[in-house]
Amino acid sequence: MADNEQAEGAAEAAEAAPSKSKFKLIVAAVAVLLLLSAGATWFFFFRSHGDEMHAEAAPPKPPVFVEVPDLLVNLVGAPGDRVQYLKIRVVLELKEEKQAEAIKPTMPRVTDIFQTYLRELRPADLNGSAGLFRLKEELTRRVNSVTSPTQVSAVLFKEVVIQ
Repeated sequence: MADNEQAEGAAEAAEAAPSKSKFKLIVAAVAVLLLLSAGATWFFFFRSHGDEMHAEAAPPKPPVFVEVPDLLVNLVGAPGDRVQYLKIRVVLELKEEKQAEAIKPTMPRVTDIFQTYLRELRPADLNGSAGLFRLKEELTRRVNSVTSPTQVSAVLFKEVVIQ
């Protein structure tokens, strides 16, 4: 019987050793995973990502504005209606000063293209903000076709009077 007890004691000791070593292995694996996740978190969130290497972008240049001479045109109306006039003052918005110098020689063409388009408008075409928005988009498209390759960013209204 003593042999049996010794054999059972040795078996229990053998079973206890692997379970303790498995537990130590699991704890070590969890510790390694925690260290790896902490390192990854620091790397992606807290480490400076080469701020010294990137130069700050220069502040954007303010746009340049070019005045277009005042335009006064009569609007198309039905026969027998009173004649209505449109007086408009616009400014061309450009990105750079050198573009302004390139557009100034073409200003007679710009006023001509604006005059011919505006003379075909009816008072109903200019009703509301939607009418003015369409007018702005059409004038921008037309001025860009005349001043090509220089591109105008926008046509801005300074004054619009329908009388």
